[in-house]
Amino acid sequence: MALMHIDFFSNVLGMSMNMDVIIPQETQGQIGMEGKGYARLKTLYLLHGMSDDHTIWQRRTSIERYVSGMPLAVVMPSTHLGWYTDMKHGLNYWTFISKELPGICRGFFPQLSDKREDTYAAGLSMGGYGALKCGLLAPETFGACASLSGAADMAPSAGQHEANPLFRNVFGDPESIRGTDNDLLAVAERLTDKSTRPRVYMWCGTEDFLIEANHAMRDCLTALGYDLTYEESPGDHQWKYWDEKIQRVLEWLDIPSQPTGFR
Repeated sequence: MALMHIDFFSNVLGMSMNMDVIIPQETQGQIGMEGKGYARLKTLYLLHGMSDDHTIWQRRTSIERYVSGMPLAVVMPSTHLGWYTDMKHGLNYWTFISKELPGICRGFFPQLSDKREDTYAAGLSMGGYGALKCGLLAPETFGACASLSGAADMAPSAGQHEANPLFRNVFGDPESIRGTDNDLLAVAERLTDKSTRPRVYMWCGTEDFLIEANHAMRDCLTALGYDLTYEESPGDHQWKYWDEKIQRVLEWLDIPSQPTGFR
């Protein structure tokens, strides 16, 4: 595997941004890891939470080792505190993550497939919200999404932080979230064409402060007939669970190993 640290410019945000990218590399004699090369790659956009940045998944998990042997690129962008949203008062992080970034990555790495069924989003907490949003609001790009301890229902969550200027800058008046593109329950209801719906995976710890939001999203997707895999188990909001569950996400994605040069 190769790990690349990339500084690039975002036209949407009007500033330089950062991402780390894991790319399969064919190697011989590498101790403890088998290196395979592929002509075409699927892509996982792996999103961070509120306190984190583009380096966090490598610092807190063994993601590079977990994807070894898969025809998969892992893109880990920094998105600051933008909540994967075109902010009410701020920058257009949703347009960046859902439209601009996939185009940039495919330009840098032509071996990345542009098919929706080969493009996934996953994340934790704030990044879980972002991953669900990618799947539900940009299903033409993302064929599957996975949320770990995600802030799945932002209307009540933002309301709990009403005094925090960050949430008002991102979402505006918390009471106005319902029914908008930032209300993932409403977005899920609008996606009536079942052929365009993403596959969805969700996990949350039973002691996590976001468990009720995850139940709300679970119940919504179940009632609407989505292809949903929902799991919960003992745990709260910390990395020892996310390190374990990102391995479960990779298992759920069911990415078959392919011979070198597959098309």
